[in-house]
Amino acid sequence: MSANGGTKAIVAALLANVGIAVTKFIAFILTGSSSMLAEAIHSVADSGNQGLLLLGGKRAKREATPQHPFGYGRERYIYAFIVSIVLFSVGGLFALYEAYHKFSDPHAITEWHWVPVVVLVSAIIMETFSFRTAIKESNLVRGNQSWVHFVRRAKAPELPVVLLEDLGALVGLVFALFGVTMTLITGNGEWDAAGTAMIGILLVTIAVVLAIETKSLLLGEGAEQHDLDAIERAITDGPEVERIIHMKTLYLGPEELLVAAKVGVRACESAQDLARGINAVEARIRAGVPIARVIYLEPDVYSAAAAEAGTGAAADTAVPRPQDASGEATGRPGG
Repeated sequence: MSANGGTKAIVAALLANVGIAVTKFIAFILTGSSSMLAEAIHSVADSGNQGLLLLGGKRAKREATPQHPFGYGRERYIYAFIVSIVLFSVGGLFALYEAYHKFSDPHAITEWHWVPVVVLVSAIIMETFSFRTAIKESNLVRGNQSWVHFVRRAKAPELPVVLLEDLGALVGLVFALFGVTMTLITGNGEWDAAGTAMIGILLVTIAVVLAIETKSLLLGEGAEQHDLDAIERAITDGPEVERIIHMKTLYLGPEELLVAAKVGVRACESAQDLARGINAVEARIRAGVPIARVIYLEPDVYSAAAAEAGTGAAADTAVPRPQDASGEATGRPGG
């Protein structure tokens, strides 16, 4: 994901939510509508979340230190996870509490009847522009992926978070408009409470989805299959490596991939030749997958006998069994 593209979408959402939050609070003060209060708190939570995403992006750019030798790239995942917690608690649970309170004491909107409708329609228009920006920036990196696959598999968390927040904001505004409109038509405040409850359920659902997807990134995800294929080709295309014995990858951040592999190398006349070969393989990997910035290649000699014996595929695992004083082999093969 383009870092600039993510920042642009975050800033657009932040500006929209700050403006929307102010107007919603004014509407709540004038009308006492619980839907307006729930939506105002929702916009405040979203504004805070966008601030957290910007802060996480800034902190992730810090240089590596001896204590954190792989840098701070994954800090963007931590802040995205915090966003899901804020959305769940400040947004979703507050809306559900407010709905319960309004159901316990429903009251109609008795003055300033036109204010909530005007505010909600205006908010829908502003939120649509923010959502449009998020879609536009996401399309630059989404490729042929479906939207569901993009949200689930994106390694940069900012755009999926903003997309889901903006989608939730738009749907929540529709729920609020429904509740307020029905309350104005019927004079029954329970419709307002129902709209508030729907907003709460929506926000809790989105927060859970965000938490699940971000948790996977925090645990550590490997490269996508197309990147794995490119790395494997880069390793084996040259004359230096006979085969890959085993390989593992890990995202250190949205735009930094670690590659660690044990490779079976061909016979070399000197350590200098071996080092040149390893360097050539690393250069091909970085050319094929530019985000593969941290690469560790362990050269070994492939052993078919060790592979068949199940003790490993490299020659250094095919060690003889220890013998007792009689010369009989004892214990299990080394590995």
